[in-house]
Amino acid sequence: MSLSASILGRLQHQHETISELINGFSEDQLKYRQNPEKWSAFENIVHLAAYQPTFIDRISLILQGGQPLFERYVAENDPLFYKYLQKPLQEVLNITAGDRSFIFETMRGLTDDQLQLKGLHARYGALTIPQWADLFLLHEAHHLWTTLQLISSLRVLARE
Repeated sequence: MSLSASILGRLQHQHETISELINGFSEDQLKYRQNPEKWSAFENIVHLAAYQPTFIDRISLILQGGQPLFERYVAENDPLFYKYLQKPLQEVLNITAGDRSFIFETMRGLTDDQLQLKGLHARYGALTIPQWADLFLLHEAHHLWTTLQLISSLRVLARE
């Protein structure tokens, strides 16, 4: 079992969508909460950046064997999320790119035996490393979709 071209391609490039989506918007615009109960585009971007080290740590623990158990990630419980919220957008994007490069190179270098190792997710059960990668990427895609929706609403507001 090797990582699919789909997983590798998304690991390598999916995060680049962030810059494409937010092109032309100021950091202040991205920080605007259209719904006070929901995150802004900036907060969604920061969440993606802050989750990557957690994903790196989880893969590292899975590679040690023993099927470690992981609880659901909650950004509001992650000090790194709050630390990144204080950083300028470009720094958050740079951190995201650097961590993603590390993730891509690590995942690309795993052996077939390593890819078979499993970690237990409290909600989704026992997942192999490729399944963890898909979970990571689909979660990221969800926040990219949310960011697109928020950006689209900002465009509409700008026309009014």
